[in-house]
Amino acid sequence: MQMIDAKSASTMDNPHGVKAARLYDRPGAQAVHLTLEPGQALKRHVTPVDVFFYVLQGKGTVEIGDERQEVGPDVLIDSPARVPHCWYNESDGLLRVLVVKAPRPTENTRLL
Repeated sequence: MQMIDAKSASTMDNPHGVKAARLYDRPGAQAVHLTLEPGQALKRHVTPVDVFFYVLQGKGTVEIGDERQEVGPDVLIDSPARVPHCWYNESDGLLRVLVVKAPRPTENTRLL
């Protein structure tokens, strides 16, 4: 059995400059644990595959396409492939989000 502690997993470089730890990486799916400090945000971007976000801790604002909404813990947000999306942490606490991409984007299909 393989177990990974999300809070202490090694982080990876990303174009958003936020703490991101890849927890699962297989052809069928990829899971990344994001931590956004107060005031941090992702750059608006698109992915070539479907994504869902699950808020673990804190409150944040998610923007998908033309829709924007504040969400809190235990909320799952669907983000279809090729639709621009981003996250904002406008609160004064941590925002932790599990990001799952299915299937895992390949080097040839990655848009950002």
